[in-house]
Amino acid sequence: MTGPTIPADVVGAFVPHNITEPIRGSGSGPLAGKTLVIKDLYDVAGRKTGNGNPDFYAATKPATQTATTVQKLLDAGADIVGIAICDEFFYSLTGANAHYGTPQNGRAPGRLPGGSSSGSAAAMAAKMCDIALGSDTGGSVRIPASFCGLYGLRPTHGRIDLSHGRAMAPSYDTAGWFTNDAELFRTVGPVVLDDQSVAADIERLLIAEDCFARADPAVATALHSVANAAASVLPPAEPVAVAPDGLEPWSEAFRVLQASEVKVTNLPWVVEHNASLGPGIKDRFEMVATITVDETAAAHQVREGIRAHMHALVPPGTILCLPTAPVISPEVDTPPDGLEFFRANTLALTCIAGHSGLPQVTLPAAEVEGCPVGLSFIAWIGGDEVLLNLAVTLAPFCVR
Repeated sequence: MTGPTIPADVVGAFVPHNITEPIRGSGSGPLAGKTLVIKDLYDVAGRKTGNGNPDFYAATKPATQTATTVQKLLDAGADIVGIAICDEFFYSLTGANAHYGTPQNGRAPGRLPGGSSSGSAAAMAAKMCDIALGSDTGGSVRIPASFCGLYGLRPTHGRIDLSHGRAMAPSYDTAGWFTNDAELFRTVGPVVLDDQSVAADIERLLIAEDCFARADPAVATALHSVANAAASVLPPAEPVAVAPDGLEPWSEAFRVLQASEVKVTNLPWVVEHNASLGPGIKDRFEMVATITVDETAAAHQVREGIRAHMHALVPPGTILCLPTAPVISPEVDTPPDGLEFFRANTLALTCIAGHSGLPQVTLPAAEVEGCPVGLSFIAWIGGDEVLLNLAVTLAPFCVR
């Protein structure tokens, strides 16, 4: 019986220091026979972890222990067949990497794959694996999933063990995964999620009208059509404004708090080693250095208010529907100012789950101009399994 092989890298998804032979799993369990690609953020014993940056890879030492969540996937039977490119130090939503190249989005040729889990999503879209492991701080699973037409989950903050994974902004960092198949997507859940599930039947569906209003009209129309088509399996839709005073203060608080944590986790290494950083990433690290204690304290107050508001808005039994991203994937040659506008506009949507710690699933719901667009649902703390079941229920209404 033949085992897994390293797939041909047809979309430039893998790091130059990719594995040369598969890392075999247990051979038994719910993921037996499934192939897995992991983001260059998770440690694998005996190998270096690169954080998307060649200078970091050159300076670091091989890991002594495999990341806990990666080991769970191996123990469940999955075989690792690739280490995937990510944005440098995970600090972007575009998927571009100035050193390793930008993985190609096979489902939207000529357009970005989304980041920072760009290689994982590109490999998944190209069917180079069955499961791809990423991470999500500010949207790094959700946005690539939307742009590449995949199922993706940002779990309840803290429900997936990040031990021996590289930190960015720990109070926002989560693991997450991609698949092309809703049933397999659900199967991964019990393997990696902890036992803090909070079960409830879905009794209310809220439609985030202010979030849909931020989306391009064609994206909003396509996603509304999917939600309307699925009305028979969902509760009656109730329109709401998630942020009655606007989402800009929410995204600004996220920018400050993320940066304040990067100032502790990754900036010291970048400064000490004078690391070579690509466009955009370099600018972001320069901004990180300027974040003040007073700015951080004010942003913490904003976040506490958001958390209380969102936990009241989405109690057990209620789900919130919104666009995963406000746009289709930008073209690969979009100028820097266009990418910064995209990033700011997108963070206004992705920061909602980030601030609140709530789980968010994105489904490959529709296409606009031949490009995938994702439809998202946010649930209550511990409602991850309900979202995974919802993905299976809604699969017949999605484009793949």
